[in-house]
This record gives sequence, C-alpha cells and structure tokens, in this order.
Amino acid sequence: MRQAFRTVFKVGLTGGIGCGKSTVTALFSALAVPVIDADNISHELVAPAQPALALIQDAFGTCIIKSDGSLDRGKLREFVFSDPLAKKNLEAILHPLIYQAIQTQLTQLDGAYCLIVVPLLFETNMAHLVDRTVVVDCPVEQQIARVVGRDNLTIEQIQAIINGQAPRSVRLAYADDVIDNTQTTDKLAEQVKKLHNLYISLSHYQD
Repeated sequence: MRQAFRTVFKVGLTGGIGCGKSTVTALFSALAVPVIDADNISHELVAPAQPALALIQDAFGTCIIKSDGSLDRGKLREFVFSDPLAKKNLEAILHPLIYQAIQTQLTQLDGAYCLIVVPLLFETNMAHLVDRTVVVDCPVEQQIARVVGRDNLTIEQIQAIINGQAPRSVRLAYADDVIDNTQTTDKLAEQVKKLHNLYISLSHYQD
C-alpha cells in the first residue's frame, strides 16, 4: 500500500463563511476524492470528555459548558468575536490539535489526491501543508445572504465573523485556483469536474 502521507497530492480548499465550501466539498466527495475537514475535526476535539474541551473550559470558564456537558458554541462565539485575545487563546488550544489530526488522517489515505478543507487556511498559516490551494468565492453580500438564510445569526454577528477572516482580496491573491460560486449548481459542478481532472494530472506529475 502506498504511503499516503508522503505521496498523496494535497489540495487545500478554503473560502469565507457562506461562500459554499460544504457544497463544493460534497461535489468533490461525489467524485470519490478523500476529504479531510478541519471543521469536523474541531467538532470532534471539543466533544464532551475530550481533553480539548477541558482546556477550553479552563480558559473561558464553566459558563461555556452546557448542563449536558457539551460546548455552548453560541456563548464561546460571543467571547471570541468580542475579544481578540480570547480568539487567540482559543486558536492556541485548537489549531495545533487540528494540525496534528490532519497529519494523522493523511497517513491513512490512499488515492491520486485528497482535499483538505480548512476555512482559515491562510489565516492559520496551514497553506504550507498542501500542494495547491483552491478558494470558493462569492461577493460578501452573497455570503451574508446565504448565512442569514442558514444560521441563527444576526447580520452584525455574520459581519463580525467575516471581519475575522482574511479579506476576499487576500484569499484570491493567494489562491492557485478559484471556484466561482455565484452561478447555478450545474456551473459549480462543471468547475469542480475541471479542477478534479487537473488535480489528477498534477498528482501523476508528482509521482
């Protein structure tokens, strides 16, 4: 069996909140591309009784823990987006653990290439982990409209999240590839298929 950590071509997928990362990820997954999702890893790390949750409780207090022992994400979000130091403290706890988990999952993969989904790929300096980056993009107004229709957040809260992420112009400047998510689902699928073929060819070149 090939040693995936050393040879699998790694594509880092990112984009701002509401840009459509989950939709694009699902399209790649439907093409049998292995996916490592940093958000999923983060959720697993802060599950009840996990060491990371205990560290977060130590840093922010018992008020961020619900009566059932789970993390109160809404309360934690209030801390993080109202206090830059709180945000840094949370990142200091979670980001090294997420990075370690990604590396572990990479050793278990096989295939031409894999997709590593990291919402804060550039902000957390994880871009060095991948061989190529693809950004899912849409205008800020469209981001806000999508999140309002999806999450129980105010426009002010959504704007605070957007402000805490890299500006759209920065993501586009750093991207190797860009997926335009302003059109139909069919157009989105066409872009994914085209990039899928590109990444397969690049993976063969790497081999």
